[in-house]
Amino acid sequence: MVFVAVLGAGAVTESWGGVTEGDMAPVSPGPAGGKAEGRTLPHDAAHDAEELVSRSGDRWAAAYTAREYEGLRQSLDGRYVGVGVSVRRTGADRIEIARVQPGSPAAKAGVRAGDRLVTVDGTSAEGRPVTEVVALLRGGAPGEGAPPGSRVVLGLSRGSLRWEEGLERARLSVETVTVTSLGAASSGTPEAAADPDGPAAARVRIDSFTRGTGEQLRRAVEDLPPDGGILLDLRGNSGGLVAEAAEAASVFLDGGLVATYGNGDTERALYAEPGGNTASPLVVLVDGGTMSAAELLAGALQDRGRAVVVGTRTFGKGSVQEPREQPDGSVAELTVGHYTTPGGRTFEEDGLLPDLEVRPGQDAQEEARTVLSGLATRS
Repeated sequence: MVFVAVLGAGAVTESWGGVTEGDMAPVSPGPAGGKAEGRTLPHDAAHDAEELVSRSGDRWAAAYTAREYEGLRQSLDGRYVGVGVSVRRTGADRIEIARVQPGSPAAKAGVRAGDRLVTVDGTSAEGRPVTEVVALLRGGAPGEGAPPGSRVVLGLSRGSLRWEEGLERARLSVETVTVTSLGAASSGTPEAAADPDGPAAARVRIDSFTRGTGEQLRRAVEDLPPDGGILLDLRGNSGGLVAEAAEAASVFLDGGLVATYGNGDTERALYAEPGGNTASPLVVLVDGGTMSAAELLAGALQDRGRAVVVGTRTFGKGSVQEPREQPDGSVAELTVGHYTTPGGRTFEEDGLLPDLEVRPGQDAQEEARTVLSGLATRS
């Protein structure tokens, strides 16, 4: 199993399911009690990993403390304990709430995306790496995290308003797939109105690929009208579990190749399962925030002729990373290969070019909706 793990600039959730920039296979956990070779692991240090990464010259390499890596592992399992916020760096020192999970403790308290996170339990969040801020939000013992029901006090600001919000952490599920109706389909021409009794098109958004995302997508698509078009929104999706991206491809393909990856000496292939929905008109919406496993999915559907890709050129994160546990318990992630689409394309550096590129000032979703309407008319 392979999964995204690089935590660099950008958003990172408490559950480590936010913006990620690389793919890696999980390392085996160390002995119980955090011991290695008879010594205690310093869970909040990553000295060995940092040294290895600094020597590698690898632009996608990353170093994790044992605590950070455990948080990442838990989030990719699709569940975590927290208050339901994602955070991102917006400047040299500022940390901002990037997203609030609906129904979470933070959402119920009125915390909003765009609020500035100033402190966590009295500790300043400013100037800290997002990984450290997430560790503060998770709380608890190193490598474990705080239990459900434990309290954390966030210092927040919104414009001139400053306040503290005491929240109880809860056990939350990472819901990565959401469905929104786009209304009945039309021909896409100005003079042709949508038939109110016709099949409704739907926007299906995938935020990231955590455990269960493929199955969530399958259930969502099965619940849609069989004649309605599907707008698969991968904008801002920074990747995740590659196995889940392959399963997502299976939802729309009847078997066949999804991608290959490797380092030239060893190549591995990812295949879709047979029996996917190959009838519904499909448009994939991408942008510069579409990364890694999300690029893999978009490229597979594009190369296989299953979908029209609309938007802007994707990020260009087409390399595969693998974690290596270090003697001090830290984890170093290093590049070991690159993805190739079914058509033989790679997207490292250059990204994927959409079939229809949206120009500045255009509404990408409306452009994609027009294409989808045209596909529905021809089908």
